[in-house]
Amino acid sequence: MPSHVLVVDDDPHIRQLLVFALEKAGLAAREAEDGEAALASIDQAAPDLVILDINMPKLDGLEVCRRLRAKADIPILFLSSRDDEIDRVLGIELGGDDYVVKPFSPREVTARVQAILRRARGPAAAKAAEASPLLTHGRLSLDPEAWIARWGEVEAPLTVTEFGILRILMAAPARVFSRDAIIDRLHGPGFAITDRTIDSHVRNLRGKFAALGGHDVVETRAGVGYRLGPCLGQPA
Repeated sequence: MPSHVLVVDDDPHIRQLLVFALEKAGLAAREAEDGEAALASIDQAAPDLVILDINMPKLDGLEVCRRLRAKADIPILFLSSRDDEIDRVLGIELGGDDYVVKPFSPREVTARVQAILRRARGPAAAKAAEASPLLTHGRLSLDPEAWIARWGEVEAPLTVTEFGILRILMAAPARVFSRDAIIDRLHGPGFAITDRTIDSHVRNLRGKFAALGGHDVVETRAGVGYRLGPCLGQPA
């Protein structure tokens, strides 16, 4: 079965362009013309991914993301009509997985969608090849098969990208990963994304685990990058 993508934008030309590109790539796609229509569509049938414009009437994309994240972990790819770092960073901090700035290439959007979906399908692909072992470090555990992260016995609600970053760090807990190295492992070499985006995802990870008592999950090495912390629940 093809993955289903919901395209949310108040510009019908952009919606049609993206739906055509996605369907040409073998994905199923449907449209919503604004935030209210998007939430109604998701309530009727949850898609595998949402392409969400930030600047829309009625409910903007950031508010749609807030409401969606309150009840679901569907991957979100933001569209921004301007190269506004505040919008991009805020979108990521609200739980978005990636963003594309308008004007964009439909091929680029499709590539980013497929990259996010591949990460989301990671557990199934791993299971088909060979069993992925449970990763543990201190009080932190990661189940790549079930796509679940836990602090002690409590599950942490991570987005696809946040889970991917944590899995990278846990696979080599003594190693410091540069932001570029994390990007390469998430998306593949040469994928265009800024360091600030990785910083925002890491900030989200820290905040979610800190709320559970995990203040030492990710360490920063100034001028180098990130590595896994001791994960013992010690204050940062």
